[in-house]
Amino acid sequence: MLNTLANHGYLPHSGRGITLERTIHALDTALNINQDIARNLFGFALTTNPEGNTTGVFSLENLGTHNVLEHDASLSRADYATTLDSVSFNETVFAETQAYFTTTDITVQQAADARLARYLASQRTNPDYNMSSLGDIFSAGESAAYLFIMGNIETATAPRRFVEYLFREYFSPLGVRGERVAMDCHICDVVLVV
Repeated sequence: MLNTLANHGYLPHSGRGITLERTIHALDTALNINQDIARNLFGFALTTNPEGNTTGVFSLENLGTHNVLEHDASLSRADYATTLDSVSFNETVFAETQAYFTTTDITVQQAADARLARYLASQRTNPDYNMSSLGDIFSAGESAAYLFIMGNIETATAPRRFVEYLFREYFSPLGVRGERVAMDCHICDVVLVV
């Protein structure tokens, strides 16, 4: 999602030097995400900076550091141990995920089934499979995020075509249209879906 915000100009296009203020502004302006969530996400992102979190900035490239926030069993990327590339979009992996998106609107159950299937596939195919508790939380949060951001917070569904476009293109079809999520997203909303 942060790559998408950089592609839309809400974060630096270079993906470097992202501050707390930029993070809060980007998440609020583009996605209507509450400041408390933005602060928490920024704090986690700082842990990926190899210079330490005292710098007050992170870069998108650092987010791909394996087993910090980046985790095995991604919905759209191969496990690091199997390809040494856990950053690039992987069509084969995403096809496994898409198999669970069986209607025009993705439901919470479909998102959960896709997530579980990726966990199981990763455990089967990756002898070095690892999922930290933080990775597990982020993994669940990623699914909640696309349901909220691409869809309807009240029905907890998202149009399949929007979600697929977001994963493949790192652009938001909603951002292209200049629309904004209608409801302020708070941490309690994310917890309810997860």
